[in-house]
Amino acid sequence: MSYKTLVTVVREPELDRSHLDAALAFAEAQDAHLHILSLGIEHIPPEAFYGGTTPIAIQGTISDAIEEATAAEAFANEQLKRSGARGEVQRVVAQMGAVSQIVAQNAQLADLVILSKPYGEGRSGEDVAVLEAALFSTRTPVLVLPQGKTIVPAPKRVVVAWNQSGEALAAIRAALPLMREADSVEVLVIDPPRHSAGTADPGAPLAEMLTRHGIEVTVSVVAQTTSKVSDTITRHAADQGADLVVMGAYGHSRLLEAVLGGATRNMLENAALPMIVAH
Repeated sequence: MSYKTLVTVVREPELDRSHLDAALAFAEAQDAHLHILSLGIEHIPPEAFYGGTTPIAIQGTISDAIEEATAAEAFANEQLKRSGARGEVQRVVAQMGAVSQIVAQNAQLADLVILSKPYGEGRSGEDVAVLEAALFSTRTPVLVLPQGKTIVPAPKRVVVAWNQSGEALAAIRAALPLMREADSVEVLVIDPPRHSAGTADPGAPLAEMLTRHGIEVTVSVVAQTTSKVSDTITRHAADQGADLVVMGAYGHSRLLEAVLGGATRNMLENAALPMIVAH
């Protein structure tokens, strides 16, 4: 198993340069095809559809989105030509309400979506919406990269946050190709239930499964020493010198769409390492 179809999204050239370059390098290393979506988002307020905005203002918003997508497309094509990766660039302009559908259409058949960390300087709700669409509308795993981070060459130390959930297992399966190349993989179990199956040796069944894939595995059972589980994971990964974290992504419903849950959002906000997350 390896990654053969990758997808990434570019909106602002300078802000997205880091993760695009990382995606191109990863595609080349994996001999994969990279589909680059250059996305322009129309910021048309709801009142515009009820006569609350002038046609000139609406046209200006649409023109801004087209310019944004065109600039992102030109930048992505230039970076693609400079790299040794295979791929193509697709320009799309959409209203904010259609972003989820657009991302889902382009990412649903991918092995992995590669996106920048959606929080931090210069980031906005649009970046969060793109990540949520990839995770919850397609169930495609996502590699989230903090600014300036990459996974080429392959990570050497991987921490897997394991809570026996389907989401965590989906992320683990998605990360198998990378974990096979790692020097060590640590299954991290935080405050396991005292009265449940596998209490005597939490993490052992997962470690056994990973070992069958030729992965060197250790299991660490730790107490939650911070107010948030995400902080415990982040601190432990840093203490272990990890260069990749693998974990499930959790969400809750908001009207007709799923949005990031608090624990997942906190983890992403504070992430200093690349993460593979899946729902």
